[in-house]
This record gives sequence, C-alpha cells and structure tokens, in this order.
Amino acid sequence: MTSLFQSDPAVLVLEDGTRHVGRAYGALGTTLGEVVFATGMTGYQETLTDPSYAGQIVLQTAPHIGNTGMNDEDPESRRIWVSGYIVRDPSRVVSNWRADGSLDDALVNDGVVGISGIDTRAVTRHIRAAGSMRGGIFSGDAASLDAERQLEIVREAPQMAGQNLSAQVSVDAAQVTTATGERIGNLAVLDLGVKQATIDNLAARGFDVHVLPQDVTIDGIRAIDPVAVFYSNGPGDPAASGDHVELLRGVLDDGLPFFGICFGNQLLGRALGLGTFKLPFGHRGINQPVLDKATGRVEITAHNHGFAVDAPIEGAFDSPHGYGRIEVSHVGLNDNVVEGLRALDIPAFSVQYHPEAAAGPHDANYLFDRFRDLVVATLETKKNA
Repeated sequence: MTSLFQSDPAVLVLEDGTRHVGRAYGALGTTLGEVVFATGMTGYQETLTDPSYAGQIVLQTAPHIGNTGMNDEDPESRRIWVSGYIVRDPSRVVSNWRADGSLDDALVNDGVVGISGIDTRAVTRHIRAAGSMRGGIFSGDAASLDAERQLEIVREAPQMAGQNLSAQVSVDAAQVTTATGERIGNLAVLDLGVKQATIDNLAARGFDVHVLPQDVTIDGIRAIDPVAVFYSNGPGDPAASGDHVELLRGVLDDGLPFFGICFGNQLLGRALGLGTFKLPFGHRGINQPVLDKATGRVEITAHNHGFAVDAPIEGAFDSPHGYGRIEVSHVGLNDNVVEGLRALDIPAFSVQYHPEAAAGPHDANYLFDRFRDLVVATLETKKNA
C-alpha cells in the first residue's frame, strides 16, 4: 500500500467552485459525479459495492477508513460502483483476519479515482448547507490542470436529476438463486441495482429468486409464473424510469403481491400516481431513525437515497391511478420524509430504506417476513376463491 505522504497530489472540485487539495487514493485520473456523504462508521466494503451509489462520489464521514481491508465474502455485487471516493485518513495497514487485500488495491483494481487527506468534515458541512452537487476528483496529471478548466469539466457533467442508470447496474440475463427456506414459489426480482444480501434474505424466506434484467417485459415476468414481484434498490432519478413504472402497473393489474425497497419504493409511488422529488442532500448511512407507524417502533435503518415520494404523511388517501386506498407506513424522523408506503386494497407495500442492511443495523429485517406472510396469505386467498 502506498503511504499517504508518498502518493500523488489530488484535488476535489465542486461545481460551486469550492476546492480541496489532498493526496491521490486509489486509481489515478479524473472522475465526475454527484458528491454525497455516507455516515456509517463501519461497512465501507458494502457501501462501495452497493450499485445504488453508481454515478456518485462518496465521502465517508468516519475519519479512518480501510483498516479492515477488503475480503471476498462481503461484496454486495460484482464490483465497486462508486464513481469516486473521498476519505480523510486511509489506513496504512490492513489488520483483520478475514481480509484478502487492501481497500487501496481494490480501488485501483476497479479503476476508482479517490482523494485522501482533506477535511471531510468541512466538505460534509458544506454539502449539508448547500445541497449535494456535482464534483470531480483530479489526480495524477489531471491534478495539474488549470483550476478554471477543472471547474469547467465538473460543470459539463450531467446532473443526477433526470438520469436513468438502471441499465448500467442490472444483470444482462436472468440469474436464479434457489430457496434455502421452505419453498413458496418463484419470485421475480427486477434488478435495478440489487444487493446480494437482499437475494439471500429472500431465498431464506422460501423464494426461488429470479433476478431479472431491468428491461424485462410483463410477459417475461409472467413467463416464470411468479408468486410475487420485488423491485430492488438502485441509482438514478425515478422520474426518468417510466418503463419501470409502467411495468409495475402491469404487475399490480395482475394482482401479484409486490414489495419494493429504496428505488422500488419511489417507483411504487409513481405507479400509484404520486410524485417524487430530489432531496437537498439525501439520506446515506446506517444510522437513520425511522418510525413504523403501525407499531410505533423507531428503527435505526440503513439508507442510500437522494429522491423521495411526495405523499401526505397522515391518513389514508386514494391512489390517483385507481389502486384503492394508500397510506404512508414509515416516516423519517430527521426530516419527516416518506420512508414507506402501504396499499390497503391491493397486496403491495414498500420502504425507502434497506432492510437487508449489510453490514447493519438489522432492525428492519422483519420486513422480509412481512413480505413472505403477505405472499402466503394472498396465495391462500386465491386457493380458496
């Protein structure tokens, strides 16, 4: 591993002209994306390999990153997805019996340009005040580019709003994981950036998990004779995913039970006829408090979302698209953002956060049981009809 003080210079440039000079970390070069901060003090490997972070330069608010290295057991997907990585103090050594390599080497191998040695607290406070914004990391030869040219490059990058990134992260062909619990039936999972922990949790509840490409049609879903449909987390703007919304309306019209998480929550909202909007700086990290309105319980949950559903927090309301009564089931306690939806007249619900929560917390893992119970009850009703 290269020492921080031996590495090449690097600079982080935000679209408002803010600059932070540090040292290169990971691959050398130029990378662009939306600069966001993640508040988890642990689980950086799971964060880096979460496809929801595609298109984003992730800043870790925890100051010391990399001490446990990287291993071959914990990746949430097939590669690191972040567009760039910002840390204050990268560990100079790897000290964990499970480690198979260093974080620095993993970033280099996957071509992820990063920066270290900057005041990450200052950047976080700036984003919290001004909102998430486009940024660029320039290292190696790119670090010596004229400052005005670097800023121009950042401002030429696309905004996150309006981007559809599903095709970048989804599988190309169907992949099947057989049930590890008592089998219920086939589950169609639309891969918008699904994580391995999600697949494992669904298989443990008795589903043969069919992970399907994001461009699958309603006929492609029907072809596997599913007992239910699941929409995964993923990157991008839900307003730019009209095809996935129309597909979901076909699922709901077929009467199939549905569960969506994160991006899937936003797409359920749009399928029901609700709007979505971009949050100032989003929710990212493993310490977000959410109220389950049905139980009154406050859960500490894992998040990664920059968009949210626009819906009334209190009381039931009618779906503008004719799917009956809807209610907000979960609410974020930091800012009253909608964190879950429940349909009262059809078998469908969703949450904005990640109940699989690798590397934790696991307060919301019960939602997979809630989904299993919904599917079993729906199958029983159809059997007796």
